[in-house]
Amino acid sequence: MTKPQPTNIRALPVLAAIPYLALLGGMVSLSVGTSFAKQLFPVIGPEGTSSLRVGLSALILICLWRPWRFRLNRADAGRVILYGIVLGLMNLTFYMSLRTIPLGPAIAIEFAGPLVLALIHARRWIHFVWVVCAILGLGLLLPIRGGIHALDPAGVAFAAIAGLFWALYIIFGKRLSHMHAGQSVALGMSTAAVVILPFGIASAGPDLFLPSVLLLGLGVALVSSALPYSLEMIALRHIPERTFGVMLSAEPAIGALAGLFLLHEQLSGLQWLAIGCIVIASIGAILTTEPKDNPITVAGGPA
Repeated sequence: MTKPQPTNIRALPVLAAIPYLALLGGMVSLSVGTSFAKQLFPVIGPEGTSSLRVGLSALILICLWRPWRFRLNRADAGRVILYGIVLGLMNLTFYMSLRTIPLGPAIAIEFAGPLVLALIHARRWIHFVWVVCAILGLGLLLPIRGGIHALDPAGVAFAAIAGLFWALYIIFGKRLSHMHAGQSVALGMSTAAVVILPFGIASAGPDLFLPSVLLLGLGVALVSSALPYSLEMIALRHIPERTFGVMLSAEPAIGALAGLFLLHEQLSGLQWLAIGCIVIASIGAILTTEPKDNPITVAGGPA
């Protein structure tokens, strides 16, 4: 009789790391895509850019996931609508902030929303250490010391509003975690497109549909919306809200690095220190999360 082979428990950490790798990949893709999106501002403005990005992303996701293949009850439809509304408004207000403030600081201010969620859901004292570490990093990253580092108040306000919608995006996204990730993000992005497309048409007019603009917008949509939001929906299914929020503290650092390499925005020594604080906070949040708090062990259904 063949002796039963023991379960390879070493494979479990690899499986547990998949949601975190998905979230990291989504953040990198989002920052790179947003850097390229700023090239469209002189032609169609931030309203047109966000509308084109979200609208084309919706078309891509619908063709990719074909959400009509899955059943959708009335309760889930309502949740998808709420998710799509905050998704659209988050994109619109964030792009409005990029008119007047750099990418790294804009993401850092926007992160106030997820950071509040991380604090609300903190349970152990060590989690507060990582939240404080993230706050320290964000404080160093923001150029608020006056002079040439002063930020435009309107840009700051738009970024802060985007942060509120980002927090709501996490909350409403969690409520869709029982659905197929592709279905929820495709339907949510389609709803977001309906919400913000009127702003883009009113701002850019026929320039929104120029072939050159559409081609560049397609690339932006793929890299900064379709791919990262799909990866984030996968991550949301398996990562606790507290850990998800603190991990997103890496977003300002990634945005600052994207600005450095793609937009030639130079980083100061304090900004590099900020990156270190934020990365430490993210790693610490993962290492101090109890296995029982990670729903990857009980999550079911397709990813």
